[in-house]
Amino acid sequence: MNLFLWYPKCSTCKKALEHLQKLNIPVTLRDIKEKNPTKEELKRWWKKSGVELKKFFNTSGLVYKELNLKEKLPTMTEEEQLHLLASNGMLIKRPILITQEKIIIGYKENDYEKLGE
Repeated sequence: MNLFLWYPKCSTCKKALEHLQKLNIPVTLRDIKEKNPTKEELKRWWKKSGVELKKFFNTSGLVYKELNLKEKLPTMTEEEQLHLLASNGMLIKRPILITQEKIIIGYKENDYEKLGE
């Protein structure tokens, strides 16, 4: 089953979910704020995604800005970054779609259209 990590109040997350429903792609919903991913999950997803770890951070979020992470992230180790992401779901870019084949971070219509092919 596909896993969809989202924040229900996020309009982008809602659009992404509607798109998945339109494509008839079944997902298990997981509220990223209520059930934050663990450090182990994040590490596994990050390795599978093939993107830089910093792409997992919600750079437009309030918590990111309050913690001044734009300045701090470059000097943090990957372990420190994973620990930080696991500490607060609001630090994580959303939505995240986890399928057998891939991990999509954020929502771009083209990425979702390819799922329906």
